[in-house]
Amino acid sequence: MRMRYGTTVVAAGFAGVLSFALLAAAIGSEYWYIIEVRRPNETDSDELYSHSGLWRIYEGKNTSSHIIYSFTVDTSKYSEPERHLLSLHKVIVIVLPLSLVLLVFGGIFGLVSSLARSHILLTGTAVYLLLCSLLTLSGVSIYISYSQLALAELQRVLGAERLAHVYVSFGWSLGVAWLSFSLEVLAGLLLLLAARMTFLQHHHDSIASGA
Repeated sequence: MRMRYGTTVVAAGFAGVLSFALLAAAIGSEYWYIIEVRRPNETDSDELYSHSGLWRIYEGKNTSSHIIYSFTVDTSKYSEPERHLLSLHKVIVIVLPLSLVLLVFGGIFGLVSSLARSHILLTGTAVYLLLCSLLTLSGVSIYISYSQLALAELQRVLGAERLAHVYVSFGWSLGVAWLSFSLEVLAGLLLLLAARMTFLQHHHDSIASGA
């Protein structure tokens, strides 16, 4: 039981640390969304390429960047869909970094509960990590919705014909965030398993001592 418990909590710790590292990499990277314009007989397609992160948009082969000012921009002249998009962006850049910070506390709680071998603490930490994973999932899901709404608004303003040669896709940053979410869930489930092991061991020891 001891060996199985040790392996389980080490695996949970590894999953948690890797989840934190991946989420930090995703938040800090700039390939959440990629836009390419592929026109027939186009010779300089690099100028028509852009990619974006959570706070910046990079355009062209010279990678000129523009900051997304969702908190300080004056929205009085914006349309209702544009204001809605800015509101979604504000939520994204709050929720994902918050999830990253909460993961740090999850790691501390996980270390303390695993050393204490308390099934109550382990269960509480597992539930905490699963809630963190829901926060990460919410941030990623809102970003996907935000991107789709932004494309729909662009099509409404410019028309479908002008965007016929525009190809959009999600970048590797989003994939890394999804992987981080999966590892958060895995860490929580492993800690639940460790809590179950600890409970059964304590129950077995109490029966043995009573006998």
